[in-house]
Amino acid sequence: MSDDRQPTGSAWDVLAGTRLPPGHRVEITAGKVTMTPRTAASAAIARAVAAQAGEQSAGRGTVLAQAVVDFPSARYGYAPDVALVAPGARPGAGGRYGWRDLEAVLEAVPRGQQDEDFVRKHRFYAECGIPLYVLVDPAEAVCTVYSAPQPAGTYQEAERVPFGNDLFLPLAGRTLVLRTDDFPVESPTPGAEPGGGRGIVDG
Repeated sequence: MSDDRQPTGSAWDVLAGTRLPPGHRVEITAGKVTMTPRTAASAAIARAVAAQAGEQSAGRGTVLAQAVVDFPSARYGYAPDVALVAPGARPGAGGRYGWRDLEAVLEAVPRGQQDEDFVRKHRFYAECGIPLYVLVDPAEAVCTVYSAPQPAGTYQEAERVPFGNDLFLPLAGRTLVLRTDDFPVESPTPGAEPGGGRGIVDG
């Protein structure tokens, strides 16, 4: 990892005591705090995933919904839509779980919102070794499961799963199976090019 990603405290310390606005994605990238409104489809997908994962994880791991997570940096802080915490993990300072506790993160983000900061976050997840990163795009009606994180900031594997197909998430000692047939689809961002913004490019 680069020097600004070393464990020098939590990025969330700067927002201590601040009430984060509901309905917004709050993130800290390279020391910059951003707040992006969540679309209705993204919020509905996150709720559906959290509910399904919670049912299947009863007694085995913890399911976090839009909870801030500590990463190894004072300049990067993220709160995934859904985070799957390994069995036996316990929260640390401030009641937050750390990146080493995560087995998978899932985010529902339309392609038109996948800007440069979003791409940097994707690379950061890989650098931190998050085993599974699931990106759900309600505008293109497809889920992409990234696996095999590399220290260079890429995921070696990427599997696309269109809405309507079951989403298999292989975790330690178990596999979650998420139904996607009821995931809502939203119209692409007005004025966006076909396929939306930059998206995620590995390699």
